[in-house]
Amino acid sequence: MRVLVLNGVNLNVLGRRDPKLYGGLSIAELESRIYGWARELQLTVQCRQTNDEGEFIKWCHDSYDVVDGMVVNPAAWTHYAWSIHDALEPLTIPIVEVHLSNIDEREEWRRTSVLSDLVAARFIGHGPDGYKLALDYLKENAG
Repeated sequence: MRVLVLNGVNLNVLGRRDPKLYGGLSIAELESRIYGWARELQLTVQCRQTNDEGEFIKWCHDSYDVVDGMVVNPAAWTHYAWSIHDALEPLTIPIVEVHLSNIDEREEWRRTSVLSDLVAARFIGHGPDGYKLALDYLKENAG
């Protein structure tokens, strides 16, 4: 099973951001964990991160008919980027939304997800383990 993991804006500075909210891992360390979990689950995973919304959207478009499941953490784009919603909407595969912090317990503006009507599952506030939960979900529900 092929899974694409897309991480959005500012996740490249993990390890520098508030560790109480985001943990202390760098993006490279997070991706290493994701690849390890994928191997254990016998999944083929590709991780990508960008601070360019257009590039994120292009990666969504490029995934049409190529992957069996997707994990997305658009970060701040989650709350307002309808362009990402529209790029994901044509997908017929399970999409899982992940956030390191519990966005439902943070600032009011973070509690809205423009992806909520598209995703099969959401894992928020589990830190890096949210990605493991997402991969487990896809292993059981995709393909």
